[in-house]
Amino acid sequence: MAEEWESFVEEEGDDNDEEEEILTPAELIHKLEEAWLNEKFSPDLLECKSEIVECVMEQLNHMEKNLQRAKKGDLKITIHRMEMERIRYVLSSYLRSRLQKIEKFFPHILEKEKSRLETEPSYLSAQEAAFAKEYAANCEAHLKNLALKRMPPNLQALDMLKAVPKPNMDSFVFLRVKEKQENVLVEPETEDQREYTIDLEEESQHLMRYRTIAPLVASGAVQLI
Repeated sequence: MAEEWESFVEEEGDDNDEEEEILTPAELIHKLEEAWLNEKFSPDLLECKSEIVECVMEQLNHMEKNLQRAKKGDLKITIHRMEMERIRYVLSSYLRSRLQKIEKFFPHILEKEKSRLETEPSYLSAQEAAFAKEYAANCEAHLKNLALKRMPPNLQALDMLKAVPKPNMDSFVFLRVKEKQENVLVEPETEDQREYTIDLEEESQHLMRYRTIAPLVASGAVQLI
C-alpha cells in the first residue's frame, strides 16, 4: 500500500510541453480533498479535475485487488477498507456536487463551455458535457409538452438563460490562503465605500466575496473551507 501512485495530472512546463506528475498516495488524496472542498463551497462550477478522479478510481480498484489477495483475519484489511470507504465518500461527494450544479445552472454552464477558447481548460468532463446536454434537452421538452405548446405561438419561445438563475458570484465564502497574495482588489460593499486592495498572508483565513477570490481558487492560491 505504500507504493507511489502515478497520476494523470498534466502540468505545463516552460516550453509548454505537458509533463506527467508523480504523486504519493497522500498527495493524490490531498488533491482530491482540496478539489472536493473547493467544489462543495464554491457557488460556481469549477474546472473539472477528471485526471485526479480517474487516477483515484484506478488506484481504488488496485487496492481492492490487493486486499482480496491479503491474508484473511489481518487487522490491516479492516483499516485499509475503512480508508477506501472514506476516499469513495469524498470522491462521490465531489462528483455529486458537480452534478447538482450542472442541474441547477445548466444553461449558463453550457453557454460558458460553448464560448470557451480551445486554449482554455474545460469546465466539464466528456461525461458531464453529455449529461448537461441531455438534461437541457429533457427540461426543454418537458416544459414544451407540459405548458408551452398550449400557449399562444408568441409565448412559446423560451430563453433558458433568462429562465434559470445564474450562480451567485457575490456570495461570501471562507478561505485559507496557501500562497501569499498582494494587492487583491476588493469591491465596495456599499455605495459610500470605494475599491481597495488588501494583502492575504499565507495560512491566514478570511471571509470574502467569492467574485473577489474566484481567480485565486482557480489558480490554487487559496483553499475554500
